[in-house]
Amino acid sequence: MTTASRSSADRTALQKAAQAVGAVFVLVGILGFIPGITANYSSLGMAGHDSAALLLGVFQVSVLHNIVHLLFGVAGLLLARTPAQARNYLVVGGAIYIVLWLYGLLIDHNSAANFVPVNTADNWLHLVLGLGMIALGLALSSNRRGATTPRTR
Repeated sequence: MTTASRSSADRTALQKAAQAVGAVFVLVGILGFIPGITANYSSLGMAGHDSAALLLGVFQVSVLHNIVHLLFGVAGLLLARTPAQARNYLVVGGAIYIVLWLYGLLIDHNSAANFVPVNTADNWLHLVLGLGMIALGLALSSNRRGATTPRTR
């Protein structure tokens, strides 16, 4: 008899990576709503550049920003169910973070265009996340293909 859910031993490294990234995003989303972990919590705004709340005292957040982290994390947990979905989550999600990094570089942080909001620390974190997610998705999917392709003589 087979079960509907797969044990963690049955998951590929690619799926485990997507699951771990998703879990981290869920955790970050939750932490953004916790006073003390988020400095200036009383100034946490719904959205926009005027939210002065700082996750870990460094990364500018808002209610919208925290919700996006939560949703992005839940997506990672759900998409980790299959190797193909896990790869797509990491590669496409990484590309989204690269676009967000570029967006953060191009906008005026004190303007209405900074609706997420982001600051300089967020921008560079988005670059590292984007590159890291893409690298994980590509490296682990190529390892998986190579490991499952039988060699014949």
